Amino acid sequence: MSSTKEVVMKRFLSALLLSAALLPLAAGASTPIDINTADATTLAQINGIGPTKAQAIVDYRNQHGPFKSAAELARVPGIGERTVERIEPQVTVGAQRPTANRQ
Repeated sequence: MSSTKEVVMKRFLSALLLSAALLPLAAGASTPIDINTADATTLAQINGIGPTKAQAIVDYRNQHGPFKSAAELARVPGIGERTVERIEPQVTVGAQRPTANRQ
């Protein structure tokens, strides 16, 4: 009977340790990334945005100026409405400074 208690306790402790190990990842994901100031490497950390889409966001921002809302990401080639809906909680639109390459 005591071996059953040991197994249960080990499983509980394993789950507790796993939760504690994943906590920093969850905390990092809750900090929105500013799409007007982030570089491609930072943007690629957004769940659902890889390096190619991240670079497309930077290129679009450099060509068209800062984003006024996260919804404008749908104008970036390769990013659709569904992607915007999924990533919207992960991004923010901070300062809307003009970029040097705005045309």
